Amino acid sequence: MDSTSSIVSTIHSTIESQYFTALAMLEQAVQKCPASVWDDGQDKNRFWRVAFHTLFYTHLYLQPKEEAYVPWAKHRDEAQHFGPLFHEGNREPVVGDGYSCEEILEYIDFCRDQVKLQVPQMEYTAASGFDWLPLNKLELQFYNIRHIQQHTGELYERLDSRAGMELNWVGQGVMP
Repeated sequence: MDSTSSIVSTIHSTIESQYFTALAMLEQAVQKCPASVWDDGQDKNRFWRVAFHTLFYTHLYLQPKEEAYVPWAKHRDEAQHFGPLFHEGNREPVVGDGYSCEEILEYIDFCRDQVKLQVPQMEYTAASGFDWLPLNKLELQFYNIRHIQQHTGELYERLDSRAGMELNWVGQGVMP
């Protein structure tokens, strides 16, 4: 293996590892969330919705480009949006019924499968594939992982403040 292919292989495995670890932390929050926090009416963005939003964008940004995105089988239109839809006159999204914990855990597994499928094929110097994100594919992966961690941290804090739960940091080594 030449040095370039060795570097690319290292980048692939590092990105996969960081996705899997970030998703493991989200999974821990979802698994431990009590029903009273899962669908708490005091939250504008309920726990399940934050988890779904996180997974929707994880799934989307793993695709080669926007046009290649195929929604998850249980996708519910507009549930991924937190605020007004600016491209539709700032109307509020229609969310409908919430997702169950089991459904969100299924989506986590689906996203893990997407990591395994998409990351090894990525050309990191290519454009992101999303016109609203003027990044290359490599930076998009960092952006996407940071997004998972930002919302997972939000959910960890919610579990701590409302249910007195302190969840564990997952450092490394999580490979499905």
